[in-house]
Amino acid sequence: MFHVGGARSALQNWIYARQHGGVFVLRIEDTDVARNRPEWTEGILDALAWIGIARDTYEGPYFQSTYAEQHCAAAHQLYTSGRAYYCDCTREMIQERAGAQFRGYDGFCRDRSLGPGEGRALRFRTPDEGETRVVDLVRGEPTFDNRLIEDFVIARADGSAVFLLANVVDDMTMGITHVIRAEEHLPNTPKQQLLWDALGRTPPIWAHVPVVVNEKRQKLSKRRDKVALEQYRDEGYLADAMRNYLMLLGWAPANDREIVPWSVIEDEFRIEDVNPSPAFFDEKKLRAFNGEYIRALPPAAFVEACTPWLTGTPVAPGTTDVPAPPWPAANFDPKVFEALAPHAQTRIALLSEIVPNVDFAFLDEPPTDEAAWAKAMKEGSADLLDAAIAAFESASWEAETLKSALEAVGAERGLKLGKAQAPVRVAVTGRSVGLPLFESLEVLGRERTLSRLRAARARL
Repeated sequence: MFHVGGARSALQNWIYARQHGGVFVLRIEDTDVARNRPEWTEGILDALAWIGIARDTYEGPYFQSTYAEQHCAAAHQLYTSGRAYYCDCTREMIQERAGAQFRGYDGFCRDRSLGPGEGRALRFRTPDEGETRVVDLVRGEPTFDNRLIEDFVIARADGSAVFLLANVVDDMTMGITHVIRAEEHLPNTPKQQLLWDALGRTPPIWAHVPVVVNEKRQKLSKRRDKVALEQYRDEGYLADAMRNYLMLLGWAPANDREIVPWSVIEDEFRIEDVNPSPAFFDEKKLRAFNGEYIRALPPAAFVEACTPWLTGTPVAPGTTDVPAPPWPAANFDPKVFEALAPHAQTRIALLSEIVPNVDFAFLDEPPTDEAAWAKAMKEGSADLLDAAIAAFESASWEAETLKSALEAVGAERGLKLGKAQAPVRVAVTGRSVGLPLFESLEVLGRERTLSRLRAARARL
């Protein structure tokens, strides 16, 4: 699944490339076979498309595995130039030599002149002195003491390159000039920059954006937190709301604005203005954002956006079906939903919430909520329902007329409208809260409304 932090970084790279007349390059680093499947790659492409990074707006996807020959050539170049050496030390051997003072590899094989062979990894020979300075558009120019960087592995005993070297060679091959990524990669940067220098090339400009954290200020974890972009999409978050919110993770438009058109973000975003402090992924705030975006939709767009949850069809290309609605497919009437939609649009924060708001209109019987029934159907409810049925049998079937009729019924019993309508709402919709009652009754129709009121009265 596509991590929301990765989606944030992808948007920042994409915008930066567009702002500077550059090219956004998508590379799938697929050398870890256990974590590589075609359907997962397709899922990334679909997720990118959902947040607006369409497939015709970038180069790729390229696959790291196709550049294995270039990786091996770079490893060989570093070895023959004396910038790398073979090592047969196991982790256990290194730890045994270091004892309790273990702080990484101790350079034991630097001068043993080992050649390639079984069980021998290739290590980069880091400089013993000096500093490596990183040009970072977010963090300035952090420097790293070379003597504190261990001789790190760049190729396994079978000759395959590890991430650090493969990543550098791929960037060289693809002409990468700028890399915008999460700060968790910052410790890798001096090592990669040393590799660039050793291979005789100029490293890219870096920008390490803040790590994304949860409410406990812990880094968002796949094992602990809801991090998959697709999950938010399938719960009914709008793409425009999601990408607006993602761009606020470490950056903000001018004048304390947050909810702004995408054109404003594209115009105002500056990578240099990104705050390096950890960025809190506030799901409650995202939900509120989404509600604002839902309310701003044109009516026809809102109806279309709700359709997957009303019909059990995919939310987007490449996705699985959303849960089937609780009513028979033949019961769904688009015209009925269009009549209810304006009342629902102001009340939901997720598109998936549309189902419990309108299910009463498409179910043969209202849903059962025993707690709501017990709360509404108190002493006097039978009499009130009898009177409501009598009033509704002869009233003209418009929301205002129905409201006036029930107000009169309540007034005769010393009840304000809020108290009088509670039993009616539960009898007809099955719930104690929901869409405006009288507009709902108007859409449901006289026959179905009276039938449900009589069924509830018979139950008392």
